[in-house]
Amino acid sequence: MTDTAILMGDGPAGPALLPLKRANRHGLIAGATGTGKTVTVQRLAEGFALAGVPVVVADVKGDLCGIASGPVPAICWDLFGKQGHPIRVTVSDMGPTLLGRLLDLNDVQSGVLEVAFKLADDRGLLLLDLKDLRALLIHISENAKAVAAEYGLVSAASIAAIQRALLALENQGAAEFFGEPALDLADLMRVDAAGKGIVSILAADQLMQRPRVYASFLLWLMAELFEDLPEAGDLPKPKLVLVFDEAHLLFDGAAPALVDQIEQVVRLIRSKGVGIYFCTQNPLDLPESVLGQLGHRVQHALRAFTPRDQKAVRAAAETFRPNPQLDTLGTITTLGVGEALVSFLDEKGVPGIVERARIRLPESRLGPLSPLERRGLIAMSPVAGRYEQTIDRESAYEKLTARVAATAAPAPGPTPAPAPDAPMGAPRLPSSGIPRSGGRSPAAPRQRESVGEALAKSVARTVGSELARAVVRGVLGAILKQPRRR
Repeated sequence: MTDTAILMGDGPAGPALLPLKRANRHGLIAGATGTGKTVTVQRLAEGFALAGVPVVVADVKGDLCGIASGPVPAICWDLFGKQGHPIRVTVSDMGPTLLGRLLDLNDVQSGVLEVAFKLADDRGLLLLDLKDLRALLIHISENAKAVAAEYGLVSAASIAAIQRALLALENQGAAEFFGEPALDLADLMRVDAAGKGIVSILAADQLMQRPRVYASFLLWLMAELFEDLPEAGDLPKPKLVLVFDEAHLLFDGAAPALVDQIEQVVRLIRSKGVGIYFCTQNPLDLPESVLGQLGHRVQHALRAFTPRDQKAVRAAAETFRPNPQLDTLGTITTLGVGEALVSFLDEKGVPGIVERARIRLPESRLGPLSPLERRGLIAMSPVAGRYEQTIDRESAYEKLTARVAATAAPAPGPTPAPAPDAPMGAPRLPSSGIPRSGGRSPAAPRQRESVGEALAKSVARTVGSELARAVVRGVLGAILKQPRRR
């Protein structure tokens, strides 16, 4: 570490230095499995933290948390609240675009979701968690004609598809991700009393089984930082650095319009003082429009076993500034573990010529924390107790349920007098034209449920109260001798 740069490694031409002044110009760490990418990420995060820059790093394999045992402070986070402080965002904060991608909706279904969010804004209905969104979709379905007249056609089939996608999302455990207290971005930008940046370690090993949740969170994080942070220009060092492992998940299956949005955020967020470093196996995993925004490169070994691998080797070699003393194309496939081809921007923003270097080991431990160490780190965290307890305040679900109750409540009126020919104790039938024999008169109008009654039943069927869920689980568990669902 120097006052102005991070020492990443050593090579024949001297030390490989990443200037802090240009660290917000983003970077790429690439290489095949087992070539040393994780060590490079840990060295990078540790260097930024020692320089006073907060870092958010995704721990995909569970071994980056060892950084907490070294010279820098760290906070453990987990979207599911098991290996760190829980992270939640509200449905409104996620927005219809990212939520539509998370639910894997088509264009028509995404349009319906846009209508739902617009209606919620117009009606003052807060969308905090998934039950709020479910209740709103039921409300739209029951009032489809009125909604269509103001916002456009909303089909029942599209709403049903969204509801099924929400159910699948809940079954994956992602429902815990939505709600309050929502994550305060300031807690990711902390510096300790000694002036060291705090490394926020996001446990992502379980998230890899839910790649859309992982990708949607990272996209949300970038978008929120872009919207909330003021313009900063060129600073002596970044305000925050994000390190995204398995970065290809951000772009797999993404529509071209979404890729364009990501590219725009990556291009513009550097002016907010934020640097983004993507870590992936193959440089071709990232779109060219994004690769063109990455000024710093650390390329570990690639294996050229297939035509696609050979193409990746050539692409990686061609992106470096040539070095007359180095065969870049041939070197990429012969690098040893811990070795890399590096090229960093200099103080003037000019890409350095490619050099072969051995990445220095971090000062912190290589490998995961023990469960006891992790629990101690969570207990001593500066945000301990802030996010553990879920808050469920009045939002769309409560407001719509209250409207249903008000609509379904019978209007007060006089008590009807008994029929003159009815003997004492006989049941008094309402004067609705229904014969006393219990049949229905052919001329009698069919009684219809009101919109409020239908909504009440639909909400009860689809959402259900926590008490009802507990009773059902208990009864079915006792009768069928099956384990209770949680």
